[in-house]
Amino acid sequence: MAKANPIQVQKFLSGMDYPANKEDLVDHAKSKGADENIMQTLEQLPDEDYETPADVSKAIGHIK
Repeated sequence: MAKANPIQVQKFLSGMDYPANKEDLVDHAKSKGADENIMQTLEQLPDEDYETPADVSKAIGHIK
């Protein structure tokens, strides 16, 4: 399955408090009703803290 577009992912991360770790991002997106593609993309992120939404988008861009 193709990775989700970072803009699509950000729709499900609106209202997220940063900094946030990968688990926080996954939980928040799930609570916003993110689909399977969004969830799989977030699960592939490195397990680290993200300071801003831009950091998340940048990490998504590095997913193979």
